[in-house]
Amino acid sequence: MPYWKLYYHIVWGTKNGFDFISPAWEKDLYDYLWGKAIALECIPHTINGMPNHLHVVLSVPPKLALAKTIGLLKGSSSHHINENYLDHTFAWQAEYGIFSFAEKSLSKIVSYVQNQKKHHDENTLYSYMEEWK
Repeated sequence: MPYWKLYYHIVWGTKNGFDFISPAWEKDLYDYLWGKAIALECIPHTINGMPNHLHVVLSVPPKLALAKTIGLLKGSSSHHINENYLDHTFAWQAEYGIFSFAEKSLSKIVSYVQNQKKHHDENTLYSYMEEWK
């Protein structure tokens, strides 16, 4: 088995940027994505977001293609939400942002993602971490 330490901050939004992610089921969405990432043999570090986008901090093993992994996370989570909450009206946009970073930045990026709502409320966003459109 290869030794690897690969860290990614991935951001994607809802289709057309609509505020689809409801507080009533956002935790279930994040828990679902966490479980799916583990099933794909990734290491999730944190997941959080806003009503129209989310952030995933993830370590992806080198045997997985990033685009395919992101596609699986997006596709399976939209299916989960449609089956359980929105009667097939939920969709993610096709685009996403992905940023690699060094292990020494992990705690800073995890903290930023965990405090998404605060950063948006207080307008203390790191613009480079919000690129998903």
